[in-house]
Amino acid sequence: MRFLFLPALLILCITHSAAQSVPAPDARPVKDDIGFCWNLASMERLCRFLETEGPKNNTPLPIIAAVSPHDDYLYAGKMYFPLFSRLRTREVLIFGVTHGTVRKEIGDPRGVLMFDAYPSWKGVRGNVPIAPLREYLLKNLDTSMVLVSNRAHQLEHSIEALVPFLQYYNPDIRITPVMVTAMPWDRMQQVATEVARFVRAYVHERGLIPGKDFVILVSSDANHYGVDFDNSPFGLDAQAHAKAIALDQKLAQDYCTGMLEEEKIGQLTQQLWGGDYLTPGRVLWCGKYSVPFGLLVASKTFDMPLKGTVLRYGDTYTGGVIPLLETGMGLTAPYSLKHWVGFFSLAYTAR
Repeated sequence: MRFLFLPALLILCITHSAAQSVPAPDARPVKDDIGFCWNLASMERLCRFLETEGPKNNTPLPIIAAVSPHDDYLYAGKMYFPLFSRLRTREVLIFGVTHGTVRKEIGDPRGVLMFDAYPSWKGVRGNVPIAPLREYLLKNLDTSMVLVSNRAHQLEHSIEALVPFLQYYNPDIRITPVMVTAMPWDRMQQVATEVARFVRAYVHERGLIPGKDFVILVSSDANHYGVDFDNSPFGLDAQAHAKAIALDQKLAQDYCTGMLEEEKIGQLTQQLWGGDYLTPGRVLWCGKYSVPFGLLVASKTFDMPLKGTVLRYGDTYTGGVIPLLETGMGLTAPYSLKHWVGFFSLAYTAR
């Protein structure tokens, strides 16, 4: 399969050099103002509620890398909370999904990372500034590995979902948002190795301490099950739901927990992908590229072994809706045995 690299997408994207010559726009606008929370008072209400509902977690601190859901807060808030309530850092590199609707809109680029050119993103406490890491990566990475497209980031919600929780608990946070496109395993290893090389150099040059000053986050929901997703191998009844979430949890446990190793990440792609990297695997994780890519970068960046732990797993059918009213938050999709989504939060700490 041929990759669609930079020359084929000039009409859609601007190169790094062009981004330098064009005045930066205002803060990136919010894509989803229903499923996520953009009001500080409502965010405080949500987090106070989650403090009483969330189970205690004994994962050792600090958190150095993590995987977060990006579903509606009223569905997945209990999965966000055990991660972000304990994560403390000054700077975050976020690897997000490129959802199918976004791919269709922008021409389905493959084998590349997509950056934006916004000076900041909207947050729950005000605008969140972009970290210097973005320009550092754009300056050093081979141009065949990167695209800069504000349009792509305007359309995509998987990164912005993490920003309100991040800024609520870390008011001075800076972010580097990166969308991961479809790519086969060998290309993923190549790009991740280069990204990790420059992230490691950036961290060392600035004396940043992993888990205190710098963290890698990955955005992904888990299985998307039902007729709307053309994914119902076990059927559409309660027994099918139980089998499907058991498989979802098993894949997260088998391939995302314990020691973070490249071989295990490669095995995860064999579960998330079918006969090739473009066909569905055993489950439909929207982060089937962002998760293995982000974990590869984390495994190659830090001068320490990392150990993963599932903080919490849930799904829309089992958990239903968090009972908070008049918060400005709502739901962007239904839930039933014929349409449900799983999600989890994962934390990676020093062994």
